[in-house]
Amino acid sequence: MKIKLSKYIQRARKMGARGARVIPAKSIVAAEWVRMKCRFGCDGYGQCLTCPPHSPAPEETRRMLREYARALLVRGDQYTDIRKIVSALEREIFLDGYYKAFGMGAGPCELCEECALDSCRHAEKARPSLEACGIDVYATVRANGLPIAVVKKHGCAENYYGIVLIE
Repeated sequence: MKIKLSKYIQRARKMGARGARVIPAKSIVAAEWVRMKCRFGCDGYGQCLTCPPHSPAPEETRRMLREYARALLVRGDQYTDIRKIVSALEREIFLDGYYKAFGMGAGPCELCEECALDSCRHAEKARPSLEACGIDVYATVRANGLPIAVVKKHGCAENYYGIVLIE
């Protein structure tokens, strides 16, 4: 039996999210340039299975997104463990009957000090970040009416986002 999706908005907040919203999966934007920012701008590139070049490429992400109708967009800040919330919500949503539930977090995986790269020691928790899969977080978040801005200096408020795809 399927559960009303609004339940997961409250669950996300109880887990520490600053907010959450059910969005149409078709509003999620995947773009080639996003992975270039990972490759040429992130010192985590190639360091773990959840980051490029090991994570799904934008074209693969676009194909996968077409298999979903909705997603739960989860918002946090610099003090929120978005990855932990997303993986916990994915599990809960799966157990409620949405067997295709799949989550993506924010930023590089930090579950291990050094990634095994050939087999994940925390496969039940490790998920690729939105950026690692080529998702344009800014365009996606803005299209769904939530706040996001480029952080221009230290001390500015930050927003982090994760998604759980639901079908």
